[in-house]
Amino acid sequence: MSVEILPEWMAGLEDEDVAFIKKFILASGSLKEVAGQYGVTYPTVRLRLDRLIQKIQMVEDVAADPYIATVKRLAVNEKLDFDTAKILISEYKKAVGKK
Repeated sequence: MSVEILPEWMAGLEDEDVAFIKKFILASGSLKEVAGQYGVTYPTVRLRLDRLIQKIQMVEDVAADPYIATVKRLAVNEKLDFDTAKILISEYKKAVGKK
């Protein structure tokens, strides 16, 4: 793969996210090993991985609906609580007639 051709899902990631992905791959996917490298607990690394997965999934949501992607991004970045995000998305879908 050429450096000029960066997958869309990677374009929105921060440098620290890319560094995390690299450590994760070099650790053969061992969250326990990655936790040791960062000097944090396994649940902390698991939470970071879950948030990274959500960021990557949001790239697809942006293409489908920018409003929903924005609400999810706010929730992932803890600018908006999860329950409020769910309510906003649900009401938005009702308003625009989406399921």
